[in-house]
Amino acid sequence: MDKRMIRVLGVQKDAQGEENKIELTTEGKVYEKNNNIYIVYEETEISGMEGATTTLKIEGDKKVSMKRYGTADSQIVFEEGRHYISEYRTMFGNFKMDVKTHSLKTDLSIENQKGKIEINYDMVISGMVETTNTLEISVL
Repeated sequence: MDKRMIRVLGVQKDAQGEENKIELTTEGKVYEKNNNIYIVYEETEISGMEGATTTLKIEGDKKVSMKRYGTADSQIVFEEGRHYISEYRTMFGNFKMDVKTHSLKTDLSIENQKGKIEINYDMVISGMVETTNTLEISVL
C-alpha cells in the first residue's frame, strides 16, 4: 500500500445551468487486491464531507465503485451506459440516489501508482436534485 497525492476535481451542473466546482488535493493510499485497484482518501472541509473516508474500487476499465463512510454514507457504481440506484445516508435522513454514467475512462497503472479516472454522469437525489456531473480523480 503506497501513499500518493490524490487530486479530485468535481463539477456539478444543475438544471438551471448553475455550476458548482470542488477541487481537493490530499494524501491517500493506492493498492491492488484481487486484480482491482483501490484508492482511499479522507474527505476534507473543501468537499463538504469532512470526517468521511472515500474508497474507490477500479475494476478494469469498465467499472468504478465509490464508497463513502463517516459523516455521510453512500455507495455509487459507475458503469458506462448503466443506471444504478442506491441510498445516500446523512444526518438529515436517507435519500434515494439514481446515477446514470455516460462515459468512464480509466488510465491507472499499479506499477507506477499513477494515473487518472474521468467520469461523466447524471445524478438524481430523491427526485429533488438533478445534476450533470464530471468527476476527475488523478493519482499523482
